[in-house]
This record gives sequence, structure tokens and C-alpha cells, in this order.
Amino acid sequence: MSQRLRHSRGVTLIEMMVGLVVGLLAVLVIAQALSFTEGQKRTTITGTDAQVNGALALHAVSRDVQMAGYGLTNSASALGCEIRASNDSGATTQTLPLAPVVITDGANGAPDTIQILDSNKPYAVPYRVTEDHPRTAANFFLGSALGIAVGDLMLAVPATIDANNWCTLFNVTGANGNGSSSGNGNGNGSGNGGNGNGQGQNQIIHNSGSSGVWNQPGGQTLFPAAGYPAGSYLVNLGQFVQRLYAIQNESLTLTTRLWSTQVTAPPPDNLFPDIVQLQAMYGKDTNNDGVIDTWDNTTPLTNDNAAWKQVLAVRIALVARSDTFEKTEVTTANPLWDVGKGVTVNDNTLVDCNQSKCIALDVGAGVAGDARHYRYKVFDIIVPLRNMLWKS
Repeated sequence: MSQRLRHSRGVTLIEMMVGLVVGLLAVLVIAQALSFTEGQKRTTITGTDAQVNGALALHAVSRDVQMAGYGLTNSASALGCEIRASNDSGATTQTLPLAPVVITDGANGAPDTIQILDSNKPYAVPYRVTEDHPRTAANFFLGSALGIAVGDLMLAVPATIDANNWCTLFNVTGANGNGSSSGNGNGNGSGNGGNGNGQGQNQIIHNSGSSGVWNQPGGQTLFPAAGYPAGSYLVNLGQFVQRLYAIQNESLTLTTRLWSTQVTAPPPDNLFPDIVQLQAMYGKDTNNDGVIDTWDNTTPLTNDNAAWKQVLAVRIALVARSDTFEKTEVTTANPLWDVGKGVTVNDNTLVDCNQSKCIALDVGAGVAGDARHYRYKVFDIIVPLRNMLWKS
């Protein structure tokens, strides 16, 4: 009896505990392997998202920069001219430079903003002013008025650009003599808007405070004191478009303003998330040999035509961030912008860039705190301003 009991006894407590320990160790190893694999999977997936967001964001910006200046750069002599405009509500005069691209430098490593101007007019041809246009007149006499229609947005460009002569934005209220009453070109602001008192049918009319958003009420005091003499010219802007790319709330945003209908800029649109940095530089040909010899983020002064004519390209860098918060610190230093060796760069802190990667792109106060727990990817491109090169 005792022998049968001895052969049929079960597992002892010690054996059970040893089995549990072995099983727990196996579960722990498997769990760690699965956790590591899942973490790698998330990193890969979010890294792909950052790649896609960064590539699409860079494409969006570079596409618009390529078109910058269309319809505005026919005459290089107008580059940099200060544009003045006052809408029909009598609001404060608005100004901006006539430049394809304007880079506003972010202070202390903050993201830059890029402003782009262009026109959608299919025939971007300037119209020569044939008769002196006094400040208070409401008729422009032109060599040709082909293609100009009532309501078109026009830009008057003086023959000489300086502090006393600027560009003025206005709407057409009558074209080729077919319009409302207007000035007769002699500065008295009156007349019949017919055939220009024998001076021909090639004229356009711009009555103050009517038939257009940008006709200043109360007389054209927005024009230079000397008006626009013969030899000045007009540009038909069509849909004058102003685009502003910026970084807000860790996203790339775009503000699109159609000056033909909008007297103020609308709220920005969020384009791509997890874009944390935007930096840009002008490519300048300082010795007029057709080759870019320096890169900097110094915006030429308004009315400095010679400086604006040097700008032939824009260099852009975007930094995309993964959207996964890593448990460990995976980024301990700011990513670097690779601008190539032997490139003369002036980016506030650098004079010469003798090594390839030399410009740090701040992704969060020098990569501190939570910023260290994300991964980053730098995207960059050089965009020629083809409308500057083609004078298109």
C-alpha cells in the first residue's frame, strides 16, 4: 500500500515554483521582444509619416517660389518699388515691396517666413504711359489698352523709382474711353471719360472711391506728388496673389490673399503637421556674372533696385518631426543644414561655411526637454527664380 502511494505522488511545491519562474522568465523575454519590435515598427511608421510630410511641404513651398514674380518682373527697373494701396473704405495705406520673394528672418533661431507675389494674367505685358498723369488726374493715356477691362487691378510704376516716386495700386473704372466720368489728364479731376479730348482712345479711367476695392476715396493723394509722367508704365495684375508660408503651432501654414477682392489677409490654412522649422536664404549674384556667389538672409531695402536684381534663387530648409514620443532621448543636438562645401554663407552667425553641414536648425530651444524625445529629418532645396531669369 505504501509502495503504491509512493509511486503515484504529484508535483512538489518546489517543482511548481521552479516551473512558474521559468514560465515568467519566458513571458518576460517574449514581452520585451514584442515591445522592442512594436517600438521599432512605430518608429519606422512615424518616420515614414515625417518623410511624407516633409517632402510634400517642401514641394508646396518650392512650387510657389518657382512661380514667384510672374507678371511683375517684365522690367527689372521696377524691382523693389514700394507698392502703396488704400482701399475704398478709407483704411490706412498698405505697403509692400514689388519683389518676387521676401524672406522675413525669425529672431533667435525662430522659423523664417516666406512671402511670394505673382499675377495670373496670361499676357504679362507692361503698358507705356504716353502722356503725363498728374497726381489728381483720373485718366491714364497709354500706347495700347489691349486686354484691359473695367475692374482690372493695375499697378502704376514710375519712370524713376526713389523715395519720392513709388508704385500705386488701383482699379480700372473705364477702359478705351468706355467708362464713367473721369479726369481729362490735366490734373483737374473732371471730364467726360470719352475720347480723352482728342488724345486717342487708348486710355483707362480710375475714378476715386468707385468701381473697385483699391480706388482711394477723396482724390488720388496716394499717387506721388509729381504723378506719373510719360515714360512710366502700368502693369495689369489680373488676380494679384500674395502667399505667406510660415510655421505656426508646429505646422506649415499658408496664407493666400487675393488682392483683387481681399482688403486684409484671411486666416492661415494648416497644410502639413509636425513641420517645426523653416529657414530660407537668398541666392545673390553680387558681381553680375550670372552666377550666384553668396547666400544670405538679408532682405534688400525697399526701392533698392540694384540689390533686388541680384536675387536669382532661394534656398529653403524644412525640418519635419516624427509624431511619436520616444521613451528615451533620441535627439541630443539640433539637426544640421547641409549647404555644401566652399559656399559663402552669411546667416547671422556664420560668415564662411567651409564644411558641408554647418548651419544648426533649432528644433526646440536648442533641443531641450520633450524635443529630445522626437526624431527629425531635414529637407532642403535650391529654387531658381525663373521669372527673374526670364524677365517673365
